[in-house]
Amino acid sequence: MKRRKFEELFFRVLMVLATIFVAGSFFLIVGTIFYKGAPYMNLDMITKTPGGGFYIGKEGGILNAIIGSMYIAGGATVLGLLISIPVAIYINMYMDGKTFLKNTLRMAFDVLFGIPSIVYGAFGFLIMVYFGLRASLLGGIIAVTLLVIPILVRTLDEVIRTVPLELRDAALSLGSTRWEMAKVVLRQIRPGIFTAILLSFGRAIGDVASVLFTAGFSDNIPTSLHEPAATLPLAIFFQLSSPVEEVQGRGYASALVLTIVVLIITVLSEALIKNFFKHKI
Repeated sequence: MKRRKFEELFFRVLMVLATIFVAGSFFLIVGTIFYKGAPYMNLDMITKTPGGGFYIGKEGGILNAIIGSMYIAGGATVLGLLISIPVAIYINMYMDGKTFLKNTLRMAFDVLFGIPSIVYGAFGFLIMVYFGLRASLLGGIIAVTLLVIPILVRTLDEVIRTVPLELRDAALSLGSTRWEMAKVVLRQIRPGIFTAILLSFGRAIGDVASVLFTAGFSDNIPTSLHEPAATLPLAIFFQLSSPVEEVQGRGYASALVLTIVVLIITVLSEALIKNFFKHKI
């Protein structure tokens, strides 16, 4: 009896310590970024592009990186969604009786999900070289699209699997085709689709390795798919690499902007997930 109580107490203490460690790490990271970045945060940082001498401490902001990140993450998410929805539908609604093939495809996307983003950047760079493209907004979108497709496919796949089979059977019993049944299912999983979009957008906007070789960097806001585009992660890297204290502070301010964007996306994702499963109960 005493041994059981000791084990219960030991593992409870272990779980509390682990929780404190994880939560403490989160607040330490966010707190450090806020502490170092907030003094350098001002309206110019988010409303102006880098001016002459920005990287030696003079005037300017990171508007180019904010808009470039939005362009790349938004374009990649939209393009990835257009590819991923048909794939998820096909796996779940057109592969009946092919369990081995379905499981193989799911495992393949799980493997792709775990591949480091630098590999996608290198592969995207090879595609650009093959088609004669230079580092540009289009190259960044292509590389990040490859990165987010596994996220979108597996998220949509899991969401579609939560739809009761009875709903699909009812649609088919009324004479619906598989595509008409798929449209019924898509209406049921709209919150899940928005969740997948937010998750992939959050991953895309914070990734640096996949755009390192493909998007390039520019102090200007891109007006064409063939122009190089700055991103927030790369802007943070370049600013923190500077020996100038003012520029390093702006790097932390840029990190604060990126952190706020990711936190907003995370909160929205959690809200949509709760809303989705609330209606499933």
